[in-house]
Amino acid sequence: MELRSLARISLPKDEYVYLLGMAISVFISNNGFIIENIINTDSDYSWYDLIDKELGQLKSPIAQTITKNAGGEIAELFSDIVYRRNRIIHSFRITSSKNEQILATKDRITNQQFYIDEHYLINFIELNNKLSYLLHEYREY
Repeated sequence: MELRSLARISLPKDEYVYLLGMAISVFISNNGFIIENIINTDSDYSWYDLIDKELGQLKSPIAQTITKNAGGEIAELFSDIVYRRNRIIHSFRITSSKNEQILATKDRITNQQFYIDEHYLINFIELNNKLSYLLHEYREY
């Protein structure tokens, strides 16, 4: 089956859609990995409770477990990644100056609009790779 036929609206090019899907997938993986590390650090936390929390509500459990034991690098990186993920999720579709379908968003502080282009998505994936590495290190600690 031709996957593009599933959507009855115009789509970005295949590479962009693939990067977008990959970005969301690696983020979801790290979100679960954060929760796993919280639970492994303090068994008083419940996966069932943590998995349903909005991402901002994970700050306190992260601080009380991971940050308490390993410092703030993981928490800071996760916070940055969550902000970037929110810009993806709360984006809007546009036709770019290159006449391509793409996502755009705005900075919450400056209200400056910007493209969520392939560079943004690749950077987001790379930041998630760094977070995954730090979480693996923490788990081994």
